[in-house]
Amino acid sequence: MLVNLSEILQPALDGGYAVGCFNVFGYEDARAVVAAAEGLGAPVILSANLDLRDFMPVKMVAALFRDLAEGARVPVCAHLDHTYVAEDVLQAVDLGFSSVMIDGSQLPLGDNIAVVRRVVDHAHAKGVSVEAEIGSVPYAEGRDHIKSELTDPQEARRLAEEGGLDALAVSVGNVHRLSEPGATVDYGRLAEIESLVRLPLVIHGTSGLYEPDIRKLAGTGVCKFNIGTVLRQAFGGALRQAFADDPKIYDRLELMRHAMPAVQAEAEHMITLLGWRSEDRAGR
Repeated sequence: MLVNLSEILQPALDGGYAVGCFNVFGYEDARAVVAAAEGLGAPVILSANLDLRDFMPVKMVAALFRDLAEGARVPVCAHLDHTYVAEDVLQAVDLGFSSVMIDGSQLPLGDNIAVVRRVVDHAHAKGVSVEAEIGSVPYAEGRDHIKSELTDPQEARRLAEEGGLDALAVSVGNVHRLSEPGATVDYGRLAEIESLVRLPLVIHGTSGLYEPDIRKLAGTGVCKFNIGTVLRQAFGGALRQAFADDPKIYDRLELMRHAMPAVQAEAEHMITLLGWRSEDRAGR
C-alpha cells in the first residue's frame, strides 16, 4: 500500500524501531527491496536519488515506485531524495511521490526555512510528507560542492518549528557513500537535538556506520535511515559472481535472477538491524 513518510515514521518512533529508506536504481532492485519488506511484514521506503533521476525521467520513477507500492502487501513510501531546487520538488509532488526531501542545507538558515515552508505548503495540501536537512552531511566521494557541517541543535529547533516539516535529517558524524564503516557518531550532539526537536530524525549515510551504532541509533529519535551503498555492493557482487561462475552468461534476465536475491537478502538484513521484528507485525 502506498503511504507517506509520516504514516510510517510515527509508528516507528512510538515502537522503538526505524524504517529503511533504500536508494534504488531500477525495477529489479526496487522489486527486491519490496520483496524483503513483504517477507518480514515491514514498512519500507523506496528512494530516488539524483543519480537515478539523471538516468531515468522522474515521471517514470514516480510511476514505478507508485505501482510497486500500490501492489505491495506492506506500507511502502515513494520518496524523492536530496533535491536542491524547489521547483523540482514541487513537480515531484505533482507527479505522484508520496514523500519529498527539499535540501536547503547549503543555504543560510533563514533561506532554508523559507524554501522548506514553500514546499510544505504545496506538499501537505496533497497529502505528501516533507523531509529537510539542517547541518550538512558530507560525501566520501562525488558531490564535492556539498559542505561538511555538524547540525547546530538550536538551528534544528528553529527549522523544525518554523518549517512545518515531517522529518529532519541531521549531521552528527555520518557520511554519505562510505564503502565500509568508519563514521564516528556524536551522540552528545544527537541527544541535544532530540531534546529540542519533536520530529522523527533521519540519518543519511547508513552504510558508513558500524552495526552497533546503527542498532543504538535505531533506539533513539532517529527512525529513518537512508541506505544505498550496501545495496549497490550486493548487486554488483552478485553480478561479478555470476560472470565468474559462467563467463559466457549474457542474458539480462538471467543476470537479474542472480542479483535480485542478493539485494533482497541485504535489505532484509538492514530492516532487521533497524529493530523490526517480524513476529511483532500483527501488533503494529
